[in-house]
Amino acid sequence: MTIQNPDGSLRAVLVGYACHATVLNIYKISGDWPGFAQEEIEKAHPGVTALFVQGAGADANPLPRRSVELAHLYGQVLAAAVDDVLKLPMKPVEGPLRTAFEIVQVPYQNVPTNDELVQKNPPPRRRFDVTQTYGAYDALLNLPRPRNARWLEMVERGGKLPDHYPYGVQVWQFGKSLKLIALSGEVVVDYSLRLKGQYGWDDTWVAGYSNDVFGYTPSARVLREGGYEATNSGFLVPFSPEIEPLIVQTVAKLMSRTSADK
Repeated sequence: MTIQNPDGSLRAVLVGYACHATVLNIYKISGDWPGFAQEEIEKAHPGVTALFVQGAGADANPLPRRSVELAHLYGQVLAAAVDDVLKLPMKPVEGPLRTAFEIVQVPYQNVPTNDELVQKNPPPRRRFDVTQTYGAYDALLNLPRPRNARWLEMVERGGKLPDHYPYGVQVWQFGKSLKLIALSGEVVVDYSLRLKGQYGWDDTWVAGYSNDVFGYTPSARVLREGGYEATNSGFLVPFSPEIEPLIVQTVAKLMSRTSADK
């Protein structure tokens, strides 16, 4: 997507791609390959602001990786693709802009009871500062990840483990020219393929990491296969397979609510 000045000159470019920005594995501030892509776009078009939106690429990694040179190369490749599009006729994006946002309660599966959690993870003899001594605290709690310690502490204070997550779904419709579906979390590619197939390959844009990032947004396929994206929900247990139909149904409701035909 481009924004032009009144005289027709280029002012800004918004580009999206569905792949993790995980080329680098260093302790330096960096935009990874999307940052290099923005840099290359702005270098090729002086005075232009380049923006990036992350697509549904939570189960796609850039390979090979783990070097600044590769991150730079991938950024150059995306910037070259952007230039190819800019040389072609582009369709105008028209209004009016209609937007809708809704929270859908997505269930977890096999949530332990408070007693089960405490029995499996007896409290340690000493408390540690979780922000400074993750390893020691986790070893005492027998927890695989430091973030899980907060659930045990909540239970110990008399709280109750959640059985749902408030998941944000958002839709923007630009007249009849473009539909933007913005989903929360690290969204796997199945959602993009399904929603674009349902609402139009040429005028539907699916974005992940929108409004909230808690962990992964797996599809039914990913949950069946198991593995990293299926189990990392940001909670003790994975999401229920109901997550995909619930999100898709909510998108359908918001698409209807914002339809340009109304």
